Order: sequence, then structure tokens, then C-alpha cells
Amino acid sequence: MIRLRKSADRGHFNHGWLDTYHTFSFGDYYDPDQMSFRALRVMNDDRVAPGQGFPMHGHRDMEIVTYVLEGALEHRDSLGNGSVIRAGDLQRMTAGTGVRHSEFNPSDKEPVHLYQIWLLPERTGLAPSYQERSLATEDKKEEKQGRFRLVASPDAADGSLTIHQDARLYLASLLPGQVVSQAIAAGRAAWLQVLRGSVNSLGHDLTAGDGLAVTDENAVTVQAATPADVMLFDLA
Repeated sequence: MIRLRKSADRGHFNHGWLDTYHTFSFGDYYDPDQMSFRALRVMNDDRVAPGQGFPMHGHRDMEIVTYVLEGALEHRDSLGNGSVIRAGDLQRMTAGTGVRHSEFNPSDKEPVHLYQIWLLPERTGLAPSYQERSLATEDKKEEKQGRFRLVASPDAADGSLTIHQDARLYLASLLPGQVVSQAIAAGRAAWLQVLRGSVNSLGHDLTAGDGLAVTDENAVTVQAATPADVMLFDLA
């Protein structure tokens, strides 16, 4: 079964400093038909204005993955971490028993475009922790060019970030006409999110912001119509 989630149908708020789209119910956006997909609870497509951001706030019992598409994001948290993640960088934070953090755009000129994803953890009460990984350098960019590159998993396979859930996250960058495919084991499901460009997957033409919920399929195949970046979740 395939369910299409069009970009324009997502929850949308423009607060001036933050232009945000919510694939699933979040904050002031509530749709009982769009609460989650398997362990995938939040997928926010955020653009933060220069010099603006989210002040210190708390989270509990959630796996939070942030991927920066453009610009830079300054992170600080109650675990003592402080860094700037840039386009092509990923961050994973296990909120567990409780963590506080802030996220700001340190630029005075350029906006930052990012995806923030929340996954339900395998269990509550985990110890809070933090990781970063960069795919920004030319050699790292090649790791996801024309193929699905594993970037987060429960067992840290292939140098991926460790998420505490039976889920795997892949990224791929595609040139026009390139095709990538990822097998999906029986009983599992997938979510495909188009980050940039346009593609066709499982008979659907998709553009940036579109998503596909995929169940009862043995593979997800993606063909790029234009230069494109996609994100794929393999979910229990």
C-alpha cells in the first residue's frame, strides 16, 4: 500500500523568523489522520531567518535527528555540547530522561534550511546522548551520490549515527535519470521524503516536500527527473 503526502497538504506556519511545514501533527497543527507513521512521529521542514532560532527548551523520551540542507545551525545543550552544524551535517540527540537545548541561525545574512525528525525510542528512560556526522566534504558527498547511504541505524552500521529504535535512515543524491532502489523486508515499512528536486517513485511523481508512506512492498525504487536529494526511512 502506498499513501502520498503532498507538500502543500502539510501543516504550514510562517512566524516571520520561522517558516515551517509539518508532515505530522505538531504544535498548533493537529490532524488526527496525520499523527505518525510507525516510529516516525515528527518531520518538520524548517527555514530559520538570520540571527533567529529556538531558545533553550526541553525534550524527553524522543530520538531527534536534524539534517541541515542549507546554511548553518548553532546547537547548545544541557549535556555540555556546543557546535555549529552546516549544510550536509547530521545531528542525533537522544532526549531520554530529559535534555534541554537551543538551536540558532548564527548567520546575520543567510537563512538556514533544515529537517528535524523525531522518532519514538525503543523504550523510555534512556540516558541522554548526542552525536554529529558530516557529509559535507566532497569525499563524503560521494557516499550518497547515486545510491542510498545509511546515515542512522540502531547498530551504528557503516559509521552511521546510533538511534535507539529499530529504524534505518538513508540519504541519496541523484542526477537526472539516475535510479536507486532499497529492499524492504517483509513486515517492515518505508517512508520516502523528497528534500530537493523531483523524482518518480512507485508510480508517483514527487517534488520537494512530498512524502510516500510505503507498506506491503518489497522495495522502494526512485528515479530522478531533475537533480534531487531524498531521504528514506526503513521502519519496523
